[in-house]
Amino acid sequence: MDSAAEPTDLTGKILIAMPGMGDPRFEHSVIYLCAHSEEGAMGLIVNKPSADVSMAALLEQLSITPSPGLGPRQVHFGGPVEMGRGFVLHSPDYMSGLTTLQVNDGFSMTGTLDVLETIARGDGPANWMAMLGYAGWGPGQLEEELAANGWLVCDATPELVFETADASKWEAALNSMGVSAHLLSAEGGRA
Repeated sequence: MDSAAEPTDLTGKILIAMPGMGDPRFEHSVIYLCAHSEEGAMGLIVNKPSADVSMAALLEQLSITPSPGLGPRQVHFGGPVEMGRGFVLHSPDYMSGLTTLQVNDGFSMTGTLDVLETIARGDGPANWMAMLGYAGWGPGQLEEELAANGWLVCDATPELVFETADASKWEAALNSMGVSAHLLSAEGGRA
């Protein structure tokens, strides 16, 4: 059996948008892949804070009272699909009573209201990011984009996803692969 023909499961990996990919919604995006199979892929953009939605405003809209220790947090733009739907990407030290997808040993994702209620009480996961919307690909679509050099793939670490400043994540993800952002260009050079 030819192992090259087997699809590669990129669940739990990071996609790094290449310059010039053509879709402004994904420009300089760093996407954590929560699921990838022959049926398609689902991921969350981890480096694009929402300009309009703070965590305090989201909790207020959902009639959830935060504990005083929550502090200011921004909700992120998780992607252009179902932008009214919320997700929390978090460390695996939290498990929803309803549904939590344990992606791997370092990351879990919960898309139900109970995780926000737990975070608001101060009892949530140690590391977390709240997102509205997600990035989705149909069967074979992500593989086509990878083949067309639209994305680079690197390993995900909690440090990159949860601790690196949003504005630095794209370059930090490239650096984790030994690639300099300065060497990437959307256009060919001119002699």
